[in-house]
Amino acid sequence: MNSTILLVEDNPHIMEINSEALMMEGYTVLEAVDGRGCMEVLKERDVDLIVLDIMLPDTDGLVLCRAIRAAYDIPILFLSALGENAQIIEGLRAGGDDYLPKPYDIGVLLARIEARLRASKRRKRYLYSGGLKLDTLSMTAWRGDTDLLLTQKEFILLLTLVRSPDRPVDREELYRIAWGTASAEDHSALHTAVSRLNRKLDGAGAAVRAVSRHGEGYELEEV
Repeated sequence: MNSTILLVEDNPHIMEINSEALMMEGYTVLEAVDGRGCMEVLKERDVDLIVLDIMLPDTDGLVLCRAIRAAYDIPILFLSALGENAQIIEGLRAGGDDYLPKPYDIGVLLARIEARLRASKRRKRYLYSGGLKLDTLSMTAWRGDTDLLLTQKEFILLLTLVRSPDRPVDREELYRIAWGTASAEDHSALHTAVSRLNRKLDGAGAAVRAVSRHGEGYELEEV
């Protein structure tokens, strides 16, 4: 096995046990102890599956899961001490693919991971919108044979908007997804990134562009 697993866990003992077990199975293991670290790893590395704790020092794992799900097509397995049925249902509805309450058997965790990785291979790699083809693996966007040459943030913004066709995405959410932080007060970085994205969409002749909805955020609009 050569899949890459990201462990998001602030308990060093659990992190060590899970990391060693996964490496013994041949996985590449990446580690993050909080939400900010998780988003930073995702921006730098390709990850095949995330094992995500809910009680993190800087954020709620459910909020983090929604942010990950909006920007990346990666299986998420919750691993949490919150094991009541209502909490498991909440985790799955937040975007988790699986939920394993603590304490757990390490063999069960490994089997769950293996099953989720098999299932993820059947997921769609490509998304289509406005004459565009988005490759979620290489993080590139094409119109016909033309590569839009998007930066990582531009691609994440476009992908987030494509995945939210029926509602504007508010600025705070876009900042969390693309920058991994809360937004700046003046929103200048987001405005600049959206302007660059629209120039590239227009230059490629795409049938959509990102438009601002006052008080609501951004959404894609057909042109």
